[in-house]
Amino acid sequence: MTVSKSGGPTAALPVDQYVAGLARKRMAAGVLFRDRADRVLLVQPSYKPNFEIPGGAVEADESPWAAATRELAEELGWHRPLGRLLVVDYVRPQDSRPEGVIFIFDGGVLDETDLIGTVFPDGEILSAGFHTLIEARARVKPLLADRLTAALQAVDQGVTVLCDHGRRTT
Repeated sequence: MTVSKSGGPTAALPVDQYVAGLARKRMAAGVLFRDRADRVLLVQPSYKPNFEIPGGAVEADESPWAAATRELAEELGWHRPLGRLLVVDYVRPQDSRPEGVIFIFDGGVLDETDLIGTVFPDGEILSAGFHTLIEARARVKPLLADRLTAALQAVDQGVTVLCDHGRRTT
């Protein structure tokens, strides 16, 4: 039994009704790879003009880390363990997209030779390469550019950072 604001008993909602009333948020997960010069790995998608980091949407009943691992395999044909969580970013609704939570995991340090022979199995990605943060800002959406800045700070400081719409809050 639960008690209402007036102090009287109220009936508890059945679980399915309670769950149906909960808010839903979209989620995405990406992986930050960098080289020894702190350039970041960006991929060029075939379906939109701006570049991204490897990653994508978290599917139903999938954890963010499983999604990041799956996306690496789908986009780059890579089967690599993920490093620690670098960024959790709350993104407000925009452009007809609902609010969401974005996770960025550390992919570690690579070099140009790690990209040799990379194939793009599903045709979703056209190219991949390392870019300075300044170059990245010209190729990615501003929101991702801010998130990349926060992710590189997280790497340097050995922390996980929280962001609000790309801007670091911690």
